[in-house]
Amino acid sequence: MLHKMLSRVAREFVYARGRPFADSEFGKFVRHDIAIEAKKQLIFLPFELKVKSSVGAGNWAAVPWLAFFDPIITETATRGFYVVYLINAQTEEIFLSLNQGTTEVYREFGAARGREVLRRRARDISERIPEFAKLFQSDAIDLGSDEPLPMGYQAGHSFGRRYHPDTIDEAAFFSDLQNILSAYEMLVGRGGTTPTDSMMEEAGTSEIEETRKYVLSRRIERARNVRRRVLELRGTRCEACELDPVTHFNFSGPLLTSPMDVHHSAPIGGMAEGESKRYKLPDDFLVLCPTCHRMIHKQQDPSDIEKLRETIKFRYKTKP
Repeated sequence: MLHKMLSRVAREFVYARGRPFADSEFGKFVRHDIAIEAKKQLIFLPFELKVKSSVGAGNWAAVPWLAFFDPIITETATRGFYVVYLINAQTEEIFLSLNQGTTEVYREFGAARGREVLRRRARDISERIPEFAKLFQSDAIDLGSDEPLPMGYQAGHSFGRRYHPDTIDEAAFFSDLQNILSAYEMLVGRGGTTPTDSMMEEAGTSEIEETRKYVLSRRIERARNVRRRVLELRGTRCEACELDPVTHFNFSGPLLTSPMDVHHSAPIGGMAEGESKRYKLPDDFLVLCPTCHRMIHKQQDPSDIEKLRETIKFRYKTKP
């Protein structure tokens, strides 16, 4: 069970860290076995998340961790926000945390200022999903290290739960995981850490629900895994005006750098808040040039590609 495996890491990490990192059986247990067990837990939950577990890359980390990532937001612990188990190997405490990527923030603001930014955003997260924040502990966490990354994790912690291997209740442990993953998906749907005024400016409306739907659609469209797959399956020709960057602009760059947009055409209004299964690839998407993409969002029905085609008074043509 996941709680027993994490308890083993909490108890044995200090000893394991004193031995060679290369080819460590303990390291393989954390990276492989724990990640597989965590994925099994998700089978019973309505979330589509990536899972990664780590004790370091090339050398032992100060803090071992197991993280759950929504690909719309991030697939790495260096940026965005995510759910993570963090372990203080000195006290053998396990922390479940709604947390944030430290590395990207440090790059932009530096370590000291970056931790201030992380703490402010952590408070913003709690305030954006208060119905979940009240279910958890909001006091600071101590990871037992003054290295930059653990200090960033401490600053980026919004709320969560503290466990000790000797006193973990299995049912409560699983319930906590389910609740914090629900909080995570709710946070994604409500705009994450983006300020409300910035979201409204992007969406072009002052209605909060419409703003959240628009921002969520845009996040889905821009997600790396979504964009790549849609372009692979639907091609790079605009499905409205037929602009083809290869034919009309001699574009020859990598697929992900194509000047075409991916448009999430499935209506988002009917989905329950916090719902994770938001789209089908590639059925719920269109490939559009930036102009057509902007125009379809001005329609009453942003999924009606035929209506958009009817309004276009020209077509791109290839010279004979």
